[in-house]
Amino acid sequence: MTPRALWKGHIKGLGIECGVGLYSALSSAEKVSFHIVNRETGNRVERRFVDSETEEPVERDEQVRGYQLDDGNYVLIEPDVLTSLVPHSDKTIAIKHFLPCDAVDKLYFDKPYYLAPAEKVDEEAFRAFGEALTRTSAVAFAEAVLFRRNRALIVRAHEDTLLASTLSYDYEVRSTRSAFRGLSEPEYDAELLDLAGHLIKTKLGQFDPADYHDRYNAAVMELVRAKMEGRELPKAKPEPERKIIDLREALRLSAKESDGGSKRARRAGGKTRKAG
Repeated sequence: MTPRALWKGHIKGLGIECGVGLYSALSSAEKVSFHIVNRETGNRVERRFVDSETEEPVERDEQVRGYQLDDGNYVLIEPDVLTSLVPHSDKTIAIKHFLPCDAVDKLYFDKPYYLAPAEKVDEEAFRAFGEALTRTSAVAFAEAVLFRRNRALIVRAHEDTLLASTLSYDYEVRSTRSAFRGLSEPEYDAELLDLAGHLIKTKLGQFDPADYHDRYNAAVMELVRAKMEGRELPKAKPEPERKIIDLREALRLSAKESDGGSKRARRAGGKTRKAG
């Protein structure tokens, strides 16, 4: 079944224009979700808003947004006032300029969305734009109003389509200075650096997302299946006890094991079999 576009409009700017649909690149279909249920009746529990002081229920038409002041009081904002501040959407992803692929720090990347041609007539321009980005190793910086907010986007080629990633704003990203305030200037042990560098080189690998699994979600799903089938509930496996050892010694041991494995692989690769 073809997924439904979350948003439809145009991508245009700097001589480029075509209709596009926006689709979420993330899925929660495989994640286990729960409802809150009354243990005695088995009925689903409803959430209701109550006054924090009087504990009386507050109906929806009596609820307003409030910005809390330092003295504990609130500045009240009516819903229609907030609605008037929502930016107008012209259904356009407006390209502002192009950047090298690695020009944007990945720390600022928020949510990814697939772009696809909106109609058959849009395919040629869409494909040409993606191929041009690939050949020039560039990405497009764009702006759009999506889901009632103005968003900054990075549009880049991805396999046979385009990927648009929303960006976090500067005020939303914590700086390293605020996160690590008060830390002294680092001092590096030369031997430790050499050992760590050697270990990294010997253990370089490839990333395949299929190799990594959400063990918690799988365990919860198995728990649900066991309850449905009336089986004995699975028991959690105890975590192995970890010994605390010196970092330098641990690196030496790992580097030695890596060297031994590499030598064995080279020796095995160098053997030849005689024809029988």
